[in-house]
This record gives sequence, C-alpha cells and structure tokens, in this order.
Amino acid sequence: MTTRESATADPSSPTEFRSVDAQLSVLLGAAVRPRPVRVAISEAQGLLCAEEVVAEHALPGFDQAAVDGYAVRSVDVRTASEEAVQMPVVGEIPAGSRQPRRLQPGQAVRVATGAPLPTLADAVVPTAFTDGHEANVTVQRSVPSHGYVRRTGEDVQIGDVAVRRGDTIGAAQVGLLAAVGRSKVLVYPRPRVSIISVGDELVDVDRTPSVGQVYDVNSYALAAAARDAGAEVSRVGIVPLDPKRLRETVEGRLLMSEVVVVAGGAGGSIGEEVHAALSDLGKIDTTRVAMHPGSTQAFGRLGPDSVPTFLLPANPMSALVVFEVMIRPLIRAARGTRNPHRRVIEARLLSPIVSSRGRRGFLRGQLLRDESNGEYLVQPLGTSGSHLLASLAEANCLINVDEDLVEVAAGEQVKVAFLAQRT
Repeated sequence: MTTRESATADPSSPTEFRSVDAQLSVLLGAAVRPRPVRVAISEAQGLLCAEEVVAEHALPGFDQAAVDGYAVRSVDVRTASEEAVQMPVVGEIPAGSRQPRRLQPGQAVRVATGAPLPTLADAVVPTAFTDGHEANVTVQRSVPSHGYVRRTGEDVQIGDVAVRRGDTIGAAQVGLLAAVGRSKVLVYPRPRVSIISVGDELVDVDRTPSVGQVYDVNSYALAAAARDAGAEVSRVGIVPLDPKRLRETVEGRLLMSEVVVVAGGAGGSIGEEVHAALSDLGKIDTTRVAMHPGSTQAFGRLGPDSVPTFLLPANPMSALVVFEVMIRPLIRAARGTRNPHRRVIEARLLSPIVSSRGRRGFLRGQLLRDESNGEYLVQPLGTSGSHLLASLAEANCLINVDEDLVEVAAGEQVKVAFLAQRT
C-alpha cells in the first residue's frame, strides 16, 4: 500500500521550502557554457563541436580500388560469367601511387586496395574472380560498371557538412575530421569546476586524524562526481574556516571556473559564517529545497561573471546526492548536452520504503532485472540514515519518491534514476 499525505513542508517547522523542480529551473537557467576554443583533433574526443565543419575536399578524393584485383573496363568483361575472358596485364598500381596510367580497351592493370584507377577503367575485378596470373589474367566473373570501386565523393562531397555543430566528437568524428583534412576543430571545452572543502576539523587523506578530526571526503568524492559529469575539475581541497582566506580562495576560483562548489558551507553556524564571508561577492539564496537528503543547500551567482556557486552540506552522503540532483544537470547543460538529466525508468520495489513528508526523496537503491520477464526491480539500500556513504557506493540508482508519498510498500512501482554504469 502507498501512503500519501499533503505535499507541504512539515507544519511543525516555519521554514519555507522550494520544490526540486523550481530549484532545478533556477540552476539550469544559470548554466554558463565555456567559450569555444580550437583544439587539435586528437584532443577533441568527448567534446561538443562548436562549428559546422564543411568539407573542402571530396572523400574519397579520387576513384580508387575497393579490393585487390584488376582494373578493367566493365564492358570488356561483361561475358566473363558465361565464358572466361583472358586479358593482358599491362602494369601494376600500388596504393599511394602518383603515376598516371591509361588503360586501353581489352587490357587489365593489377591494383591494390586504395590504389587510384587508371584512366578509362570503371571497375575492379577482385582477385578471387580470376586465376591471379600477373602477365595474362583469366577473368571468370563479370563485374558491373563501378563495381568494387570507391568513387570520388562517394562518402563526402565538397561542401558537405562533415561534422555538425552540437555533435559529440567521438572516434568516428575524429576519423572523419582527419579524412577531410582538418587538423584542428572548434569545440566547447569542458566546464571548469572548482571543489573546495571548508572546515577546521578536516584533514587530508595522507594525514592521521587527531581526536575530533575527520578525513576530507567531500573534495575527493565531489571531484570524482564532477569528472563523471564531464567537467574539467580542480580539487582545491581543504580551506580553514577563516573568513578572509575563504573569501580570497573562492574569489580566485571564480576567475577560472564555470562552477564553484563549497562543501561544508551550508547549514548551522558554519553555514552562516561561510555565507557572511562570501556575501559581498554576490547574492546567495539559502532557501531550503524540498528534498531529502540535502534540503539544506545554498546557491548564488558570484563574482563579476556571475559564476554559479554552490554551498553544500558537510555530510558526504547528502553532498553527493545534492550534486547528483542539482549540480550534475547544470554541468551537463553547460557542456551543451541536449538532455542534462539521468535516464529515469519505473521499477518494482523489493522492500518497503519510508520517505519524509513534503519532501522529494532520493533514496539509494540497487537496480536489478528479472531475467524471466525483463521487469526492472529495485532493492532500497541504507534508507535508515542520510549519513550512510557505504550504501551509496553500493547503489547503481536513486529511487525518486514524490513529495506526497510517505510510505511505499514492497511490490509498488517507483521511479528510478540510473547512476553511472560500473565497469
């Protein structure tokens, strides 16, 4: 059984909440696409093309043999399938040859795959259709005009668009750019994301924590999440809770980033200190978001370039969920991805779940597939606490629970967002 209640915040709390969709609308509207840069095609893989690449050369640039064989006039071998045809072999053309050759009626020229065809030849007889002799060849099967020939411009003609603006440049696009003679291409670079962890209790992972200290998890985890989203990441690391130093650090990163993330800067007295330290860089919106975990977060567009800047909870589990739900789509939008959101499907719950009233839940889950009928199944993980980072490491999806749902029974259908595939 599914239990629904009013999709408003807990009446015992006076705090106003903004819906997840409303917050996402604000954030996606703030996405800043980096200016296009021209890079070598060897460095362009995975980036979005920022220009229409128009071919200035045909591909192929000349009629060439598609197989090893003999270049002929198709009319001279038209009867070969009924009665073998003998032809003198008057030469050989290897791939890469620059020497022009002319074929006379009734003659054949031995050619390698990729070799230019001699003048008057309009077909290639594969070696398998002949006896393979070098001086006088016997052709045992006919071939049509243009048979086994890659014709000039067959793949790309002069003036064709080889790679379009907005296309993701993969291996095939890199190959096509090379094939049309482009050594560089205009692309949208990966958005630059700076990750900062705030807190006097934090130590880096190469040190041993003293009493009251903890390892800096957030800067490492969030940096990895940003790379997974397609960003160029700068992990700034730990910054003590010193207002002057924090402000200077953030101000410096605003000059070289499209997104800045400050982990540990939202909520409680520390959040107030961080907010005060950054307040003169721009307006920071601290309205709580109707989601769990991670309802306490803040966002502003700071610095002269109005760089999107996020203040996230100190709890690594909450910080990662906020990043996944809010910041990852912004990074994907800044990259120019047409749909910046994760794929969402429906799956049947294997265990009951409980969600917070009035807030959309993003609960860790393990997505399975029923081999007998192809149905998606999902097993909730670690739903008893937002601090359980280990459960997120085991998760391959987030279960999305609507704001008006409080309890969802086993067997009910729920929405599930895929996380990155494991390899």
